[in-house]
Amino acid sequence: SPLSCSAEKSTSGFPHHSRVRLLKQLSFLAASMYTEIQREQPDGGNILTHPDYIDGNPDLIKPKKLLNPVKASKSHQELHRELLMNHKRGLSMESKPELQRVLEHRRRNQFIRQKKEEEEAKKLQSPFEKELLKRHQRLDQLEKEQEKQEDHAPEFIKVKENLRRTSTVTGDEKAA
Repeated sequence: SPLSCSAEKSTSGFPHHSRVRLLKQLSFLAASMYTEIQREQPDGGNILTHPDYIDGNPDLIKPKKLLNPVKASKSHQELHRELLMNHKRGLSMESKPELQRVLEHRRRNQFIRQKKEEEEAKKLQSPFEKELLKRHQRLDQLEKEQEKQEDHAPEFIKVKENLRRTSTVTGDEKAA
């Protein structure tokens, strides 16, 4: 069969990447080989399942017990053995796609570069820049506190302030 020839080639002196490709092809051929094995097996008493129906009707097609393709075919046994060995050694058939690896590498490098730039910026700041940064942070904090106080104020105070603003705006427009 073509499957057994491919299995023999995969264990010979082929490079690892072609062996992996062959193993993938073998795994896809499993379904077609499974049907061939089912056809080649003779009808024996050990293949039939115990029926859960009444045996009175001779027109019924009786189901046969399915065979395990790994146990039935030597090429599948070799494939299974090689896959198990690769799994034990930690070699995965498809670890991560190349694009995903490149993207992760790029993100990691970008993150490291960004951290380095931040550290350099902190080192190069003059005392004047540090004081400006502190003042800016303090002003931001005061603004946030003021917004919180406004949010917690009762509704009638907010409406009153809005009315004052609109009355001053309309008064200014009349004067102009």
